[in-house]
Amino acid sequence: MSSYTSLAGSILPCAIVPIYNHKDTIAQTVTSLRAHGLPVIVVDDGSNEATRIVLDDLARRTEGMTLLRLPHNQGKGRALSTGLLAAQERGHTHALQIDADGQHQVDDVPRFLAEARACPAGMICGKPIYDDSVPKGRLYGRYVTHVCVWIETLSTALADSMCGYRLYPLEATCAEIRRKPFPARMDFDTEAAVRLIWRGVPVRNLPTRVIYPENGLSHFRMWRDNIRISAMHTRLLMGMLARMPMLLWRKWRRPEPACAT
Repeated sequence: MSSYTSLAGSILPCAIVPIYNHKDTIAQTVTSLRAHGLPVIVVDDGSNEATRIVLDDLARRTEGMTLLRLPHNQGKGRALSTGLLAAQERGHTHALQIDADGQHQVDDVPRFLAEARACPAGMICGKPIYDDSVPKGRLYGRYVTHVCVWIETLSTALADSMCGYRLYPLEATCAEIRRKPFPARMDFDTEAAVRLIWRGVPVRNLPTRVIYPENGLSHFRMWRDNIRISAMHTRLLMGMLARMPMLLWRKWRRPEPACAT
């Protein structure tokens, strides 16, 4: 606990890892996070038996890891919402969202925490730096969502709304979940970011390397998830129109939300 306290300073962070059948990479992810002193909440989103066996063994031998289970597969967003609410109930002030598949650079954890200490009220969002492993269709398609988000928030504060490497301030985030649940599946990351910006949460963007592991397991389904994302943007655009006077007033009064300390 001493390393965790000294690392965190005035914040009490943890990591949340949603998992669905990534049995081959989860141990390395959890071990790396624990090496940085972070308590880890793993949320099993109805994984298969082989993954459940791996998770049970990992939980037994890993101090500082909490394993939560959903009774059946409900989607990344539902798993993350479950983890965020559980983290706040356990007394944490901030939660670092990170994928289970090894895409994200765990060595950047101290940088995320440093940003959170400098801006405790802020949402610290990963801004991906890709190598040649990124599928080009996925890369170019992201820019459509980026433009939509800039319109929906009347702001360019958020550099990338789709990156699953992000640190949330739990008070504002859990209040928003309780007000209206976030989406259950792949549209979670974007809608959560937009709604927190609407709520007045400041944004800090942190460049971080993101890879697509060879033979990696992706749960993105082209048609299903693109339809969900399109419906989400329609919903968020309507929400922006209803909030336009407030967003314009905020923009006129203060270009971007300031970090409270």
